[in-house]
Amino acid sequence: MTNRCSGFVSGLILLLLFVNTVEVSAQSRRGYAPPPPKREFRGVWVATVNNLDYPERPTTWPTAHKEEWKVMLRKLKELGFNAVIFQVRPAGDAFYLSEYAPWSEYLTGKQGLPPSPEYDVLQFLVEEAHKEGMEFHAWFNPFRATMGLDTTALHPLHVFNRHRNWVVRYGRRFYLNPGIPAVREHVRDVVAEVVAKYDVDGVHFDDYFYPYPLANEAFPDSLEFRAYGSKYKNIGDWRRSNVDAVVEMVSNSVREIRPDVVFGISPFGVWRNKDKDPMGSETRASIGSYDDLYADVLGWLRNGWIDYVAPQLYWNIGFEPADYATLHRWWSLHASEGQLYIGHAAYKVGNDRQEQWSDPGEIGRQLTLSRRNRRVSGGVFFRARSVLDDPLGLKDSLRVYYKEPALLPERPELSLGLFSAPDLRKVKNKRGKARVIWRPAREDSEKPPNYYVVYRFPGNTIGDMDDPRNICYISCINDFSKKFQYIDPSIQEGQTYTYLVTAANRAHNESAPSERVTVTRENNRVKKFKPPKRGRRRGGN
Repeated sequence: MTNRCSGFVSGLILLLLFVNTVEVSAQSRRGYAPPPPKREFRGVWVATVNNLDYPERPTTWPTAHKEEWKVMLRKLKELGFNAVIFQVRPAGDAFYLSEYAPWSEYLTGKQGLPPSPEYDVLQFLVEEAHKEGMEFHAWFNPFRATMGLDTTALHPLHVFNRHRNWVVRYGRRFYLNPGIPAVREHVRDVVAEVVAKYDVDGVHFDDYFYPYPLANEAFPDSLEFRAYGSKYKNIGDWRRSNVDAVVEMVSNSVREIRPDVVFGISPFGVWRNKDKDPMGSETRASIGSYDDLYADVLGWLRNGWIDYVAPQLYWNIGFEPADYATLHRWWSLHASEGQLYIGHAAYKVGNDRQEQWSDPGEIGRQLTLSRRNRRVSGGVFFRARSVLDDPLGLKDSLRVYYKEPALLPERPELSLGLFSAPDLRKVKNKRGKARVIWRPAREDSEKPPNYYVVYRFPGNTIGDMDDPRNICYISCINDFSKKFQYIDPSIQEGQTYTYLVTAANRAHNESAPSERVTVTRENNRVKKFKPPKRGRRRGGN
């Protein structure tokens, strides 16, 4: 009875999702976009390997690094992004001064060469992202040691030279061998160093665990399997256990050092095909993350080791071997234990053999699917320069879908207390603009909130706080060097507006709203709103 009922419910859910997908596709073709959510993760990957995104070219000159980063952030912010996933460890090197790795050649042009004059690059990157109100997730490639076979230019601090017995050659690169216990501890320590030293908001791994399989070449870990894998039925189960151990160790380490830092992973978009596993997706992908990369993502979610998953659904809607809509639905049904964000292939727009990627509406239809699915809490675009190059007017699509500001999704797993309602002091005139001034509540003055949200409603009443169209400003994160104020330039002559402010913690939970302040703009000046006087009543005693 139970099995029959559960099967019926599952079938009903799949049917409803299918009908919903067809409806959304039709609406997308008609130019319909669902109402914007108040909370949505809007991330973009910033790749540093081979200088794909940042910096455009290596240099030791700090001013060049800093100006390029500021410009990139401003452009991404203008498009509505609220998070950057920055590659801090491309291939055994680092974009920060590290005990475990040399300075990256992609930063300065030579591995081990620091900027001149030397400065804390990662601290600057994080602080500037926070000034733009954007989260910063530190992206690590845990096992990739080199991008090629030429090791002559590797710095003495590079893992290839320090621990040659940890490194194996596979194809045209060198990799750390996950089957060696010391390697797994090393990966944990590498991540822990960053989490302990920098105010990052997240730790991020992509899809590279064991490398993608090469034809007629076995990954060279048979000796380690003999030494450490005797209790496993086969080498595949042992490899998955090695990756499991790394994920669990990193997760525990992050939560011990800074429990407010999230740990997320962006796996290959197909977990398993259905012909290999009844739980798998209706796809015919040539590889899968579970069988070929040895990444048991669903197991990590079930065990609570990761906080979010961002599967790389880098195919178009209708692509027969791996249909975007099919996989989108599959992940929404199977990734219920954490936040689900969808990885989008900006790099394919206008640049792929599949003709659908020559359609400017493809990304918009994908975003529409996500917004109609309650299990999906946002998306991540690969990659920054692919977005900013604006293929087929991609930026115009983002300006439509990301027009309204969005808070990041709440993190219910964190038991963080709410801040008190801020003290909204006044709204003053600033050359015909509204200057909104507030302060933290007295009990929060020593440790101010993570950021503030300023709401503006038309008229003299409070409207819907769940409608992002009523949000006019989200302050910078963890930077209160400036006054607690916002200058609203968009108020209209003869109109009345009501303002209030909330305070948010690192779990993105908002406080109760402040007292409201209502103003009107008359004669090009902002004045406190005074309701019209009522006429004197006649008659009576």
